Amino acid sequence: MQDRKDGKKKGVLLTLLGGTLWGVCGSCGQFLMQYKGVTSDWLVPWRLTLAGAVILLFLFATEKGRTLDVWKESRGRRDILIFSVFGMMLCQYSYFTTIQYSNAGTATVLQYTGPAMILLFLCIKNRRRPRPYEMAALLCSMAGTFVLATHGNPTELAIPAGALFWGLAAAVTVVIYNLQPAWLMQRYSTLLTLGWGMLIGGLVLMAVRRPWRIHPLMDAETLLAMGFIVLFGTVCGFYFYLSGVKLVGAGNASMLSCVEPVAATIMSVAWLKVVFQPVDLLGFALVLSAVLIISINQAREEQAAQPQKGQTAQPQDKQTA
Repeated sequence: MQDRKDGKKKGVLLTLLGGTLWGVCGSCGQFLMQYKGVTSDWLVPWRLTLAGAVILLFLFATEKGRTLDVWKESRGRRDILIFSVFGMMLCQYSYFTTIQYSNAGTATVLQYTGPAMILLFLCIKNRRRPRPYEMAALLCSMAGTFVLATHGNPTELAIPAGALFWGLAAAVTVVIYNLQPAWLMQRYSTLLTLGWGMLIGGLVLMAVRRPWRIHPLMDAETLLAMGFIVLFGTVCGFYFYLSGVKLVGAGNASMLSCVEPVAATIMSVAWLKVVFQPVDLLGFALVLSAVLIISINQAREEQAAQPQKGQTAQPQDKQTA
């Protein structure tokens, strides 16, 4: 019993740490765009390529030949290519492009409308009506987006049109990012799927956006921020979060991951001097309440699905939020 409690505490800390690192990662991206002439066309290809290479080198050192298993089956090859381009690459590119047009706090919150979109997609796919808590989450998510985009005045936008477009695009790609690679993650592990997804997505974006033609200010601060983004905000962030998910469950992890937009917003205000109006904070609260509604009910469903005493639970590899 004590070991289980200790495992839960460890899982909570790892999940919170992973979410915090993601939030700080977004703020580092905003810093580079705000002060160093960096764009998403430069940042995202390098971030994905370098982080993917680090993850795969780690897996090759620990699992050796299993790192290439995904290429031995036709479905594995097909699914990893789809995930790399339409899940990982588009998700990360749209997120950082939203930061480029606005700030890390707003971009992260807009992306967090993704879980509500996932619920809507699953209801349509399964041809069922949304449950009451799902309707409440959808309404909160829609209301929060409306408040953020218009400040309550539907005749004009309160944020740049580019930020709204790319922020909602990030939320849509979160749906693909979460649902499409389910088979890959069950068969090959989540970390392996992420490693190949990042590397391939980064290389494809390299070919399309050609970041070597962009020349940001390369000084010690730029290198430190990029190092944090790649190693801590990406590699360590995903590793800590996924390790936490295995200990606390996907529903609880989703609730704890709400620390990401909180961390991004605090960093934007304290470090990058972004000024948010009270109505912005109301929009943030509405979107995050949608995530919490979904996560709390998922956690209850997970608890109800726990095996009875004496039965053995089968370990499952959870997806990221």
